[in-house]
Amino acid sequence: MTTATTVITPGPLTSRPRRVALCAVSAALVCCVLFIVGLPLGDTVSLVGLAAGGSALVVALTCVAWRPHSVRGLLVLTALVPVAATVVGAATASWLMFLSDHDLRALFVVLVVSGGVGLGMAVALSDRVARGTAAVADLARAVDGGRVRLESRRLPDELQAVADELEDASGRLVEAAARESAMDISRRELVAWVSHDLRTPLAGIRAMSEALEDGVVDDTETVNRYHRTIRQEADRLAGLVDDLFELSRIHAGALALVPERVPLVDVVGDAVAGASVAAAAKGVVLEGRADEPSPLVELSTPEMARVVRNLLDNAIRHTPAGGRVEVLAGLEGTRAVVVVADACGGLAEHDLDRVFDLAYRGDEARTPGDGRAGLGLAIAKGLVEAHQGSIGVANSGGGCRFTVSLPLAGGAVA
Repeated sequence: MTTATTVITPGPLTSRPRRVALCAVSAALVCCVLFIVGLPLGDTVSLVGLAAGGSALVVALTCVAWRPHSVRGLLVLTALVPVAATVVGAATASWLMFLSDHDLRALFVVLVVSGGVGLGMAVALSDRVARGTAAVADLARAVDGGRVRLESRRLPDELQAVADELEDASGRLVEAAARESAMDISRRELVAWVSHDLRTPLAGIRAMSEALEDGVVDDTETVNRYHRTIRQEADRLAGLVDDLFELSRIHAGALALVPERVPLVDVVGDAVAGASVAAAAKGVVLEGRADEPSPLVELSTPEMARVVRNLLDNAIRHTPAGGRVEVLAGLEGTRAVVVVADACGGLAEHDLDRVFDLAYRGDEARTPGDGRAGLGLAIAKGLVEAHQGSIGVANSGGGCRFTVSLPLAGGAVA
């Protein structure tokens, strides 16, 4: 798998129109100064020509002879060029004015001192910037090692902005690594548990089919029981394969939702009716309620019906005989909600955050009769999020309370 590399080319700090405008303003200022000074035209032309030519020559020679690649060198060069140009201009002007030796020496001292102070300040400032760039470089190199933080905050604004972005990036990388690690653990658990859930019914089917084929059992009652068991185990396998296929579609973003505007009570009512047989067989009381008027939601009915079925199957499976499972469809603020409350005894606090993970089964003992691979709640979460909704769980009373929140269809109710 190849990863594309995005190449970013730094653009000019100043646009072409802005550079032209700056040159025009500089020329206008020079003309204004020359006009105010009021020198004769001949002297003015000579001074401007010599000063400009000498300064341009110094700038060109300096830039050609020294092309620094470090920030410190660029800052020093930035200060050196105007200082050198000023020295050349002042020397040219003094030479044309035929100053005395004393005046020339005095001017030379002034230029050397002022130039030295300017260069010293440039070096000092460049050291600060260089230290800042070195700190940011160290920060960038340490990003892949975990969350990082720059201890010093005495940086230029631009470098501080880069450091802040690197700190945020390191935090995001740590969180992404944690999520990837959790997903990897879930995938390994899923493979192990699905392998178990596949082996168990397949082993039973193979043993019973061999017994039937070899004539080990021949009484009608036992043969019929074997046939029923084989069909039930095949149904379990089909359900597991269906769960895996649905989960793969969710993770691949290949869900083909066909949204339609329907009353929420219709979807919930059909799911409750379908789960009533399983609830009655286990001796669990299943009760459904709906607010009036029922909120209208924009959803894909088959997928959302599966969400409610998965929640009901989970609630009925973990509620003991004689317990109660309650389902509520209604309105909560500006959202449509479906609440499924069971009597499972509640979850440990550390399990509440993992209940929707792949292959989660908590601390309950695994039995062949469970018939599940821990995919139902993970599928429910994926389908709800595909509808721009959210799903959560909390301990409530003597059980768990699952809440599905969905956006209304234009804020409408039936």
